[in-house]
Amino acid sequence: MAALRPPRRALLRLCRAFSSGGCQLAPERGGERRDAAPSRVSRFCPPRKSCHDWIGPPDKYSNLRPVHFYIPENESPLEQKLRELRQETQEWNQQFWANQNLTFLKEKEKFIDSRLKAKGLELRAESGQKVTLNAEEMADFYKQFLRKNFQKHMYYNR
Repeated sequence: MAALRPPRRALLRLCRAFSSGGCQLAPERGGERRDAAPSRVSRFCPPRKSCHDWIGPPDKYSNLRPVHFYIPENESPLEQKLRELRQETQEWNQQFWANQNLTFLKEKEKFIDSRLKAKGLELRAESGQKVTLNAEEMADFYKQFLRKNFQKHMYYNR
């Protein structure tokens, strides 16, 4: 089934609507962080004169979509505080999930390596294909990983 697309004229009007007026977006502050995960929030950049928050493509490491926050010209101190808190929360989420995903991938590789070595197998078969574990063996890893990281997830969800 083909995807429905809006007419080209509608897209042009929409783009013009987003780019009109004297508006600015909050600067992206998540690019220079990360101890464990060498991620950088997407280079996605909305039009300079946009008057709306923009949501970028998913971050390579956290899989979260970064938000570029709109700053109105007449932003009140209370609105500014809310926007800054939203930015801080977004940055915290980006860092948490980038680190969590990196830890998951590293531990998964170690688990697979150890299970394959226990079976006397190499990481790659003679044909060059990567050897994998079956779903039941991977379920053991997922269970262990969730148990080991339970407190982290509880802290995240508090």
